[in-house]
Amino acid sequence: MSTTTSPVNVDPGEIARFDRLAQRWWDPEGPSKPLHDLNPVRLAFVAERIALKGAKVLDVGCGGGLLSEALAGEGATVMAIDLSSELIETAKLHLLESGRTVDYRQVSVESLAEEQPGSFDAITCMELLEHVPDPAALLAACHRLLKPGGQLFVSTLNRTPKAFALAIVGAEYVMRLLPRGTHRYAQFIRPSELARWLRGTGFALGDATGLHYEPFSRRAWSGPGLDVNYLMSATRAD
Repeated sequence: MSTTTSPVNVDPGEIARFDRLAQRWWDPEGPSKPLHDLNPVRLAFVAERIALKGAKVLDVGCGGGLLSEALAGEGATVMAIDLSSELIETAKLHLLESGRTVDYRQVSVESLAEEQPGSFDAITCMELLEHVPDPAALLAACHRLLKPGGQLFVSTLNRTPKAFALAIVGAEYVMRLLPRGTHRYAQFIRPSELARWLRGTGFALGDATGLHYEPFSRRAWSGPGLDVNYLMSATRAD
């Protein structure tokens, strides 16, 4: 197994921030509570577009493994990668409770693309692009890792005043759903920007839908409206 201790496309401050969340990642009432609520919606977005049973899936930026385990539960063969050693350890430990099988690795997506190009039927990359210095480079690595015809599934935050109000002011400062400093508005990504990077990398665009969350009822759903959080799919065209 390869590990990457000083990857280019990473902000060390982001890794340290997520390291601090590791111990309570699987606590549905902890600081990762919104991720627990959103996870079934993200899984459904993927499952509606690819047959997961028997598929070889890579979860990029897997954190403590919420989506990784859910994908495995649907019958996928899952490899999951993250650069936080604390989160990878948390993810591995949780497998002892769940009994599911996930191949967790602390490795950068760029390094893995050099080792295993064209290896995966699908890649999930949820809430990661807005945390890396060069999102386009990460997408290019995902393209190399996919088999021809393989699908990429992304979720991220739109750069709009509404997203700033809800995802930063509301979620981090007013309701304290997330630790302060989790997001930086300048790193939010407009759908047009994401679409341009995907096309420039060699992806054919799929569809996009809003990812919505009502924190009082803890209800999450997908549907029209990309102005805060959204999901997008794409296919390796070559």
